[in-house]
Amino acid sequence: MRICVIDGQGGGIGAALIKRLKEVYREDHEVIALGTNAVATAQMMKARANRGASGENAIIHTVSQVDVILGSLSIVLANSMMGELTPKMAVAIASAAAPKILLPLTQEKVEIVGLSPEPLPHLVDKIVSHRLKEIFSHV
Repeated sequence: MRICVIDGQGGGIGAALIKRLKEVYREDHEVIALGTNAVATAQMMKARANRGASGENAIIHTVSQVDVILGSLSIVLANSMMGELTPKMAVAIASAAAPKILLPLTQEKVEIVGLSPEPLPHLVDKIVSHRLKEIFSHV
């Protein structure tokens, strides 16, 4: 499976996801880091992503070629991450055929009602240890 992790700004959320992916699945799946900027991509590569790329064209091109997309809710919100996530990126990500598993985290003026707030490590573990296993079992 090709797992795509998308992040921007400092890349901390993406790096946390990749670190946990590598702990649980080791090298069983290819992890592709896509950053809205080079700093975010570099942080995700330090977390041991298999490959990485930065910027609008890389994101638009790659999301159509992966099996699962992981990131925060912001990756489908145009102009989020202080404008780093362009409208074209948001459309490409939201329109990609791959399932999208999104963390309910955003710095935007968006609130998800009905979710109880949990620390990032707990949310990452839910994605990696539970939700992805469900997806992998159907492949």
